[in-house]
Amino acid sequence: MHRALLSVAALAAPAALGALALLAACARPQPAAPGVQWAVIVLYNQPKDTAAFEKYYAEKHVPLFAAHAQEIGVTRAELVKFAPGTDGKPAAIYREADLRWDTKEAMEKGLATPGFKAVSGDLPTFATGGFTVLTGVKTN
Repeated sequence: MHRALLSVAALAAPAALGALALLAACARPQPAAPGVQWAVIVLYNQPKDTAAFEKYYAEKHVPLFAAHAQEIGVTRAELVKFAPGTDGKPAAIYREADLRWDTKEAMEKGLATPGFKAVSGDLPTFATGGFTVLTGVKTN
């Protein structure tokens, strides 16, 4: 992942100062508003064999999740496959799964279900490059 950097000269420009103010305002944690707010993010590192990962993910893991989605109580799920960087090298993170719930209580209830335990227990089967699971609240 690459982050854009502003040069010191660019900081002197009024537009850049406005952009920095907007960035600072967006970065401040805000209280949770009504709606889809709580998340579990799964970050998959580059697998040892991307074809085997994709085959298992599409044919086994995603259907396993879909079979338990109602029990888990997710209100939204987004799956992202990252493209190589501008240098052509694979991204450090291969895929992301972003699962959402309306409330913290709903997320905690979903994480405690046998269905979520089955889905999360399946991760080591195909995520041969490793993975990270994060939980959090939407702040904007």
